[in-house]
Amino acid sequence: MPLVITTVNVNGVRAAAAKGLVDWLASSAADIVCLQEVRATEKQFHAAIAPALEAGWHCVGAESSAKGRAGVAILSRVPADAVRVGFDVDEFASAGRYIEADFGDVTVGSLYLPTGEAQTPKQDEKEHFMKSFATYLAERYAAVTAAGRDMVVCGDWNIAPTERDIKNWKGNVKKSGFLPEERAWVGDLLETGWRDVVRDLHGDVAGPYSWWSYRGKAFDTDAGWRIDYHLVTPGLAARASEARVERAASYDQRWSDHAPVTVTFDR
Repeated sequence: MPLVITTVNVNGVRAAAAKGLVDWLASSAADIVCLQEVRATEKQFHAAIAPALEAGWHCVGAESSAKGRAGVAILSRVPADAVRVGFDVDEFASAGRYIEADFGDVTVGSLYLPTGEAQTPKQDEKEHFMKSFATYLAERYAAVTAAGRDMVVCGDWNIAPTERDIKNWKGNVKKSGFLPEERAWVGDLLETGWRDVVRDLHGDVAGPYSWWSYRGKAFDTDAGWRIDYHLVTPGLAARASEARVERAASYDQRWSDHAPVTVTFDR
C-alpha cells in the first residue's frame, strides 16, 4: 500500500471544522495529515475534530503559548512511535510552529513558518526563525539519512520559491513571502539534498497554487501562491508518484484560504 501524506493550513481549526474540514477528513485517502494554524488549545482542537477522532484518527499537537495564534498538529491512521515538539531552540519551543513524529522508518514534520512583513520586526522574527530552522534541518537530514531513515517536512512555508510559484510575482518582489533572500533560503535547502516533490512531479509549470487570498477574485482567477509543500529526503522522494492540490470546486466550498496538498509515496 502507498503512503499518502497531506498538509493543509486550516486557518483556525474550529472555523474550518464548521465549514467542512471534518467531512474532508472522513473522505480523505491520507494516512497522515499535517495541520497548521490550528489556533486553539488542545481541548478546543479535540472538540472541533471529535468526529474524526471517534472515527479512528490519532492526533498529536503543539499549541502556541500566544492565545489564538499558530499551532500545529499531525493526524494519523496509526499512533506515532515518537513525537517531538519544536526544534532544539528554546525561544520557539512554545511557539506552536513545529512538531514531528516517527511512523516506522519515516519521520513526518508539520511546519508553520512565520508570515513576516517586509522591513518590519515581523520580518526580522521570520528570518531568525529561518536561520535557526535551517540549522536544525541540516542536522536532521544528516541524522536520518545516516540511519537509513526517511523524512518529510511539510506545511505552510510562507515562501513562494520561484516565479512559477506565484501568479503575480512581479507585483510581489518586495513583499514577504517572495523576497530574494527568502527564495534563496529555500534554494539553499534544496542544494543540501532536500527535494521539493510537488515541484519535481509537476515540472516547469505555473503552480499548482495552494493559497488564495479571500479578497477579490483571487480564487476564481487562480491568482494564488504555492507556499504549502513537502520537502523530502532523497530516498523517500524517489518513491513519490503523485502530488495534487485538493482545490475546492468553488469559492463557497472552501473551508480555509489554503487547499490540502497531498503526495503519494509508493512503498
